[in-house]
Amino acid sequence: MADGGQVRRVENLTQHDLARAHLRQEHLLEVETGYRSGSRFWARPDEPRPAFDPAQTTLTERRLAKVRELRELGPQEAKQLGLESISERTLRRMAAQHAEQGLAGLADGRWTRGLSGHASVTPEVEEAIVAVHAESLHRSRMSMKSKERLIHQYVRERFPDGKVRVPHYTTLIKVWREWFGPGGGRQRYVRSAAAAAATWRPETTVHVSRPGQVVVLDTTPLPVKVLDDVFAEPITVHLTIALDACTHSIVAFRLTPAAESAVEVAMLLRDVLLPLPMRPDWGPETEWPYPGAPAALVAELAGQPVAGLPFFAPETVTSDHGAVYKSHHFVQAAATLGIDLLPARAMRPRTRPPASGPSPGSGRCCWSSSSATAASTSPTAAPTRRATRPGLCRSWSTYWLRGS
Repeated sequence: MADGGQVRRVENLTQHDLARAHLRQEHLLEVETGYRSGSRFWARPDEPRPAFDPAQTTLTERRLAKVRELRELGPQEAKQLGLESISERTLRRMAAQHAEQGLAGLADGRWTRGLSGHASVTPEVEEAIVAVHAESLHRSRMSMKSKERLIHQYVRERFPDGKVRVPHYTTLIKVWREWFGPGGGRQRYVRSAAAAAATWRPETTVHVSRPGQVVVLDTTPLPVKVLDDVFAEPITVHLTIALDACTHSIVAFRLTPAAESAVEVAMLLRDVLLPLPMRPDWGPETEWPYPGAPAALVAELAGQPVAGLPFFAPETVTSDHGAVYKSHHFVQAAATLGIDLLPARAMRPRTRPPASGPSPGSGRCCWSSSSATAASTSPTAAPTRRATRPGLCRSWSTYWLRGS
């Protein structure tokens, strides 16, 4: 730890440096894709420009064109971007850093200077700090003054010759926060975090690289009431969704009039595997919209027109430690379908994508007020669900917006 350096992160950049990194990213994405946003779906009015059109130019030609463009900038503009000396080799290096580290890879190394360490923290002092940290995990919460006294005590007992000098309190507290964080959490969580960090291995980390590799399941109470079609009373329902971790798209969801059961969650896996059939009252905007798979082919395989929800066989399903996700029925259903279950780590910060509500990558769940008649609810939810609020001649509608 004494020779440690600082990993370059976006959080370490100031607002000014972050804006400069975004400008660098726009130039790089225009070279790589022809569009400053990186996608033709968010193209600007003049994009792609002739010199950066991927259909008419090669990557090398676009890099050379970008070099000529940046060299024509004024000295002050080039200095602001940190590109006073730009070449094709520089763009290749920036592309590699962007692929490895993302936006932080485009930040100039001078913007995020690495930690120079503390000369007063010798190997003997480092040993004392690590020993006191291990000891403090099994005690009640301690102040930094108490930890400082334990560090002095450890040094006196372990190195009695008196040649080891312990740094000042302010240095110790800086080193402690750099190595172990600011603290403030409950001791049981601090212990579990330290145990997880000690046993963590890079090869055990799941890297999501393709759709269908990991699907996240979660349940949350619906924030609005729905009208029961049996007793005509407003009831509370629970929304259970399956969210693809790669694309952040909701691939299946169910509304249950009571707390979710193991059968409902198992049927949600079935919904992920099978296409959602169109209903007579659904408009053409809910039909199969995805390029690469013709709607006629999908309808022929399903035996009927298919709605615009993706379906596939998930490889791994992750969830929290709710009773329904650990039930025998759900585990057996996943084993029958050939799906691996990966529970989230207990008493640790969230290690799975947010599935308790819609995410920006999958679309926005919009609750809007509309003057429409009430529709009955069923366990199999449709892309649009309406339920009238009691005492009002209006209804709440749930719908999904594509492309956001």
